[in-house]
Amino acid sequence: MGVSSGQFLRMVHSLAEVTHAEGRDYTSFSVCGKRFGYHWPRTRTAGLKQTLSEQAALVAERPEVFEVQFTAGGFGWVVVHLPRIDADELTELLYEAWRLSAPEALLERHPFRPGQHS
Repeated sequence: MGVSSGQFLRMVHSLAEVTHAEGRDYTSFSVCGKRFGYHWPRTRTAGLKQTLSEQAALVAERPEVFEVQFTAGGFGWVVVHLPRIDADELTELLYEAWRLSAPEALLERHPFRPGQHS
């Protein structure tokens, strides 16, 4: 169990049309100009866009893995502690974050395939 920062970055870059921007302490990830994720290597955490209901469910079910980051534009962002999550679950959450930001045409060309993580 647990995902390394390198493994997380490979997962992110396996998604279509992802761009990244470097901040002082983090990297942000976008698809077609819309942000869907963050990575803080120092704390070994990621921030992922989710629906409000998914944010609430994740944090309530496993507060040792997930915490509320913020809410904005009808979405709930979660902080994910990478050492405490398995790769399959993170792959699904990462795809969902990407899907919530990607345009419909891109989604049609890149459906979710379980087991697509590196």
